[in-house]
Amino acid sequence: MTISFKDKVAIVTGAGGGLGRAYAMELARRGAKVVVNDLGASRDGTGHSDAALLVVEEIKAAGGEAMSNGGSVTEYAQMTEMVTKAKEAWGGVHILINNAGILRDKTFVKMEPMDFDLVVKVHLSGAANASKAVWETMREQNYGRILMTTSSTGLGGNFGQANYGAAKLGMVGLAKTLYLEGAKYNIRVNSLAPTAGTRMTQDIFPEEAFKAFSPESVAPAALYLVSDDAPTNAIVGAGAGVYQSAFVTMTHGVALPKDEQTVEGFAAAWNRISDRSGDQVVQSGMEQSQWALEALMKLAGK
Repeated sequence: MTISFKDKVAIVTGAGGGLGRAYAMELARRGAKVVVNDLGASRDGTGHSDAALLVVEEIKAAGGEAMSNGGSVTEYAQMTEMVTKAKEAWGGVHILINNAGILRDKTFVKMEPMDFDLVVKVHLSGAANASKAVWETMREQNYGRILMTTSSTGLGGNFGQANYGAAKLGMVGLAKTLYLEGAKYNIRVNSLAPTAGTRMTQDIFPEEAFKAFSPESVAPAALYLVSDDAPTNAIVGAGAGVYQSAFVTMTHGVALPKDEQTVEGFAAAWNRISDRSGDQVVQSGMEQSQWALEALMKLAGK
């Protein structure tokens, strides 16, 4: 069955090139009306260009429908203005892909607080601003699909990317709360960790790998995660045609008797505490305390 986005309105931030452009092009090809948002900055967040206009021209040349938007995700008022224009033109907003991002890579010892703050502001606060701007519309429609762009750096860390990793795992936390709050309004929220050869990674990948890790190879995962039949609360990895699922899990844990609730008691139990045998996927933050209560009841023989 062909997955169609006919009659859907989609916003893709950071869509002037790379992954965002690939998402916007494929959404339009499958029938969506697309807002191509891009500030047109370089990968460190400086400067401006007409990148979004060029992608809109490509979409229209291929028979699709699109509009450009040069708003900054760091400015909430600009995001609400973008959503208003999309609704005026097309009647609603059904899909948001939070893709905009910048890099300011340095080891933590050399990283200025400004470089940390700006990366968090663009990625995490930017995703929150764009999501907030569409949230009420999606609730009113009883339909919404939001995709956060996380990263393997957020999930596992990466040398020289403390700011980026903090922002990217923060986006997963944002997604995990929005999926809970949006569930009864048919708003599904997922996270995608892409690996692609783009402007952001052009000096990281060898030439052959750069070609294999095309943005187009990530697009199938991104589009499925914003489709009618999308899951919710998923974390997906995608790159070079390889697709993976990631999970936040917690071990069963150990309930220590009162007299063992000491630093030494914890140390003695550490191997059991960290044993991942039968660990469980965390579906909401309430589960930690629920599981702890269950462990206490077992300890008490109840």
